[in-house]
Amino acid sequence: MEHYKKLVGDRIYLSPKGTSDEEVEKFTEWMNDFQVTDYTGRSGQITTLLCEKEWLDNAAKNTENRNFNIIELNSDKLIGTIGLEHFNWIERSSVLGIFIGDSEYRNNGYGTEAINLLLEYGFKYLNLHSIRLSLLSINERAHKCYLKCGFKDTGFSREEIFLNGKYYDKLHMDILEYEFNGDYIRNKNI
Repeated sequence: MEHYKKLVGDRIYLSPKGTSDEEVEKFTEWMNDFQVTDYTGRSGQITTLLCEKEWLDNAAKNTENRNFNIIELNSDKLIGTIGLEHFNWIERSSVLGIFIGDSEYRNNGYGTEAINLLLEYGFKYLNLHSIRLSLLSINERAHKCYLKCGFKDTGFSREEIFLNGKYYDKLHMDILEYEFNGDYIRNKNI
């Protein structure tokens, strides 16, 4: 599996999404794991190798979105994914999505580091003004992480997500360019 160090942090780097067989297998495994999909809204879907390969191929060809693999710096191990999508260049806004697929790397600050790398990239290189996201209301771990990264709660949609026989609220959050301060990208030149 080839990775490219686009955005390097202290413990991880973000590499543009690829389509290797290893990546397809790993993402197919994660997309069929309730520990991942319950929080991404994809638990009702069945993901096959062929479907995931097609999705990754399309993501790799899409030059509008900025989708990355999260790679552990010392081992070059794929641990998750993060990206910016749904760009509105007039409003200078985008939507952030992330998950840490490898359970060994959850609750250890890797998600926070990946988010901070992507926020710096979005605000300082893509000239975004606002980055927003939505999450399942019972995902307290993610909510705390987003707050730690500077996101603010902006509201919620009542009972919008149906999961495991129940409805849950969807929380909405955002961060504005002047609310972000940080210097996380270690491989930048200027």
